[in-house]
Amino acid sequence: QVQLVESGGGLVQAGGSLRLSCASSRSTFGNYAMGWFRQAPGKEREFVAAISWSGDSASYADSVKVRFTISRANAKNTVYLQMNSLKPEDTAVYYCAAGVLVSREVGPYRYWGQGTQVTVSS
Repeated sequence: QVQLVESGGGLVQAGGSLRLSCASSRSTFGNYAMGWFRQAPGKEREFVAAISWSGDSASYADSVKVRFTISRANAKNTVYLQMNSLKPEDTAVYYCAAGVLVSREVGPYRYWGQGTQVTVSS
């Protein structure tokens, strides 16, 4: 079992920045690809970004490309999502997830955190 805990969410004005963190309870963190997803009220959970176990490969949703950066520190069992130039439409609960491969789909991710709220005011 891998427990994931997100932090770093909050309220920010449009154009601002936030950095989300997701800490894992297991030293096997480095074996997993990691993803960030988000879910706004009344909408389905959607892919944001993902990174390979080694950190040398990443994938982004078109809506966040250039503005968001995913990274990981395996020695700290932590994955990050740096979010710049935030927009009101980025408002959602953000979830991190661990899986066996980098994917834009929810299915391949086996472990999920409980989420952290990000609210962007206009």
